[in-house]
Amino acid sequence: MLGIRMAHGTFAVTQKPAAQGSEAGADKLAMLRKASLILVGIAAMASAPGLAAVPEYGVVLLKTFPHDPHAFTEGLFYKDGFLYESTGRNGQSSIRKVVLETGEVVQEHGLDPQYFGEGIVNWKDRLIELTWKTEIGFVYEFGTFNPISDFHYPGEGWALTQDGSHLIMSDGTSELRILDPDTLTESRRIPVTCDGRPIHNINELEWIKGEIYANIWLTNVIVRINPATGEVAGLFDLSDLAVLADAGNTADVPNGIAYDADSDRLFVTGKLWPSLYQIALSPRPHTRDLCNVLP
Repeated sequence: MLGIRMAHGTFAVTQKPAAQGSEAGADKLAMLRKASLILVGIAAMASAPGLAAVPEYGVVLLKTFPHDPHAFTEGLFYKDGFLYESTGRNGQSSIRKVVLETGEVVQEHGLDPQYFGEGIVNWKDRLIELTWKTEIGFVYEFGTFNPISDFHYPGEGWALTQDGSHLIMSDGTSELRILDPDTLTESRRIPVTCDGRPIHNINELEWIKGEIYANIWLTNVIVRINPATGEVAGLFDLSDLAVLADAGNTADVPNGIAYDADSDRLFVTGKLWPSLYQIALSPRPHTRDLCNVLP
């Protein structure tokens, strides 16, 4: 241990002074001083305020698919070989069934102009949709998009996903709502934090391998949320894809995450993006604190 102990958050070295004229003692002193400096440097890096403990991942682009550049994407999921997408903006909102490989819309249902469409999710033989500020959601037959009923909730509606037992809803705050999938009533909430700090603007959601992936609105970041604790377990940045998608300078922020569980494929897109991307994640050295850029 070289006589090392912790002192007030820094490393200190304690030793007996070398005897005068002893070269061996001088060498030992030099080695101890060097070890002390190295350990102080390590302690400083570990406690640096700019580096959070949350793992960050790089993005590997695997494949590019066409996407409607006029689609203001709000919700997205993959099921049985098709993408299901909801779009926003009053007078332009719709739910769609889309061919992944071509981007062709093969089925569509438009909302009344007073509604700004938001997130969607499938549950059994139904498709459920939120609206933004009107505090109303809609339930459709999954196969036909024929309306079945509506439901109400307080506040804004942003996104939906499901874990096989519950629906999970975002509302733009730092909390996720847990809904009963049959009655569509709220049972509890999950506060979401990144490195101990609440994060806001949680948008489009996708349940992937026991975690909740979420776009954070007005950023290029996707977070991976532990549903048991609400803590962000990982982050990745889509900035490079956003630049690629914005070749015509018309694209908006990333929004839209879909997962093909059978083939383990992860897809992402954005509002008004002309492309949808299949990506993979790879661990990367922790060089910056993405938690610090989140609202």
